[in-house]
Amino acid sequence: MLTHIGLNLLQRPLSRQMRQVQQLAIRGLATSSSFYQPRNNLRSALRHGQQSLGDTSKFGQYRRIIPLSLVAAKPRPHEPSLSSVPAHISRPPYAKTGNPPTWETEIPILDAEEVECLRAASEVARDALALGGSMVRAGVTTEAIDDEVHRFIISRDAYPSCLNYMGFPRSICTSINNVIAHGIPGQRPLEEGDFVNIDVTAFKQGFHGDTSATFAVGQVDAQGVALMDATRESLELAIQACGPGVLLATIGEIISVHAEALGYSVSQELTGHGIGRCFHQNPLIYHHYNEEPGDMVPGMAFTIEPILCQGVATGLQWPDGWTITTTDGGRSAQFEHTVLITDQGVEVLTA
Repeated sequence: MLTHIGLNLLQRPLSRQMRQVQQLAIRGLATSSSFYQPRNNLRSALRHGQQSLGDTSKFGQYRRIIPLSLVAAKPRPHEPSLSSVPAHISRPPYAKTGNPPTWETEIPILDAEEVECLRAASEVARDALALGGSMVRAGVTTEAIDDEVHRFIISRDAYPSCLNYMGFPRSICTSINNVIAHGIPGQRPLEEGDFVNIDVTAFKQGFHGDTSATFAVGQVDAQGVALMDATRESLELAIQACGPGVLLATIGEIISVHAEALGYSVSQELTGHGIGRCFHQNPLIYHHYNEEPGDMVPGMAFTIEPILCQGVATGLQWPDGWTITTTDGGRSAQFEHTVLITDQGVEVLTA
């Protein structure tokens, strides 16, 4: 699950002082309600084509996803019942209230015992994602996928980290076609030609493991396949560059070079993040060009989760307070892994 850093924080080069201000703002956003776009902006987007179906524009053939209502209705935090999450399963601190912990300034460095706990959580997330992906076909609802993935995570004595995180009402995120991120599973059946990103995080032994992938629903048009391939490749290239002493900013440079060469934009509003005892923690991992300081060191764990878009990568948040779509209706794709920096290089824990 991505960290949303807002739409106005990365529009211009920042001085060191302004970067410090930015970091404080980011941490505030990570522990408060999600960014909400005014309703008239959403109406404007719908008027300019977001409502069109079976689009055959420059972005290809697919059905654009639109909100069912323009009435603000962000779900309130709700503690999962014991029937949903049995008592013997350890819950993260926010499971009761929906409030995540305040970010620590320092970047955690994991010892050998902590690494094994993170590996266990990451393996559950990996297997849960594979299950969700195996269900992707026309006629299946994302709600049905969420239900099965939830049951699977519970069966592995783990907690689905998304559930009640800042009030998120389901156990996974499912983002279809022009949905950039944080789509809430629902009753819309998947359709031939869709593609859907499934984002899974599992909490086990006191640690979170996070992964996602974009899956095709039947036959996706050539433009959609090219976007998925480019996004997967950008993640793979970024991981290959990781290792001790490598600048964290290298990740954004590699992803941006690859995306731009193929004609895609990269989301600057959503980032990867440190992961471990907390769902989201430092360091923030930018997927675009940046000059953020910091080197990778052994024991550092974080997610790399680039989002590539066909058109403009600017996001528009729905009245549900979570779902973010492209402003121009173009499709976006995302792939994600949890990685660990080691003495030898990098280990992909969710592979």
